Amino acid sequence: MTKSEVPRVTPEAGLGGPWTGWAIFASVMLVVVGVVNIIQGLVALTKEDYFLVAGGEKLLITSFATWGWIMLIWGAIQVTAGAGLNSGKGWARLLAIGVACISILIQTLFLAAFPVWSVIIIALDVIVIYALTARWGEARAGL
Repeated sequence: MTKSEVPRVTPEAGLGGPWTGWAIFASVMLVVVGVVNIIQGLVALTKEDYFLVAGGEKLLITSFATWGWIMLIWGAIQVTAGAGLNSGKGWARLLAIGVACISILIQTLFLAAFPVWSVIIIALDVIVIYALTARWGEARAGL
């Protein structure tokens, strides 16, 4: 091997393959999105006028305080799912997929207030679902 050659790392070296990277990416994204949702929940609890949309005092059918608590709890569940996913356990994968699916539904509620941000979070959730459903056996072997 010359000085300019880069040594190849193979899955047999114990570092996992590309699907392991996707699973780790999914877990990191779940943690990041969960932290963002926790922040959104705290903002809704402390600064009600931040999420105002033209047309009313309430966000959909609930008060800002209620929505803040929902987002706070939901963000904590997302962080838990993302953190548990790194263990490679099947239950953590199923929880993470369920959390990402429900997160898509929750973010549609924010479309009127923050359309660009909601679309970004929805896109990240779709990537997380893909990462956890495509070749999980290969990904799990490297975790």
